[in-house]
Amino acid sequence: MIDPTLSLQAAIQQIHASAHKLVFEFAGAGSLALFQLHSVAGSSRTILEATDRYAATSLVDLLGQVPEQFVSRETATAMASQAYRRAMRLAEPGTACLGVACTAAIATDRARRGEDRCWIAVRDSTGVSSYGLVMIKGARDRLGEEQLVSQLLLHAIAAACGIDVTVPLETIAGEQVETAEDVIVAP
Repeated sequence: MIDPTLSLQAAIQQIHASAHKLVFEFAGAGSLALFQLHSVAGSSRTILEATDRYAATSLVDLLGQVPEQFVSRETATAMASQAYRRAMRLAEPGTACLGVACTAAIATDRARRGEDRCWIAVRDSTGVSSYGLVMIKGARDRLGEEQLVSQLLLHAIAAACGIDVTVPLETIAGEQVETAEDVIVAP
């Protein structure tokens, strides 16, 4: 059996070795992915900026409006588009930039309606790749759900960088990642 830590570390090393620079916006979960990116040498070649939009007002400030739903594909896409525009401003001209976003509702210590879920979006010059996951409520604790969301985030970043290393996703029976691709046509 392959040690998933080695696979994850190899993927992150290749992310850092790619020519991509990114801005990362996250709300509700994703901080572990940022930690993991920083825990492998070379993160200064990859990460331009990262912002935790934990307060609803912070996310509204980023988007310029209250989203119809905070944890949705549309919200993640809007966040990634804002992150992409920011990356383009921060990076040197001609740099391959990514806007990475995660919006999530994970296990908490209070009663919360709705599913434990996340939407991740990665925007580049050609479009947006989206990844959605509904987790089985109660199957993991908060840290377990944060770990799964972060695995999916790193998988999405690796895919956007064209990296052919598998980031292990520790889903369980009944959980499936939903994906979507939206092409952006330049004017």
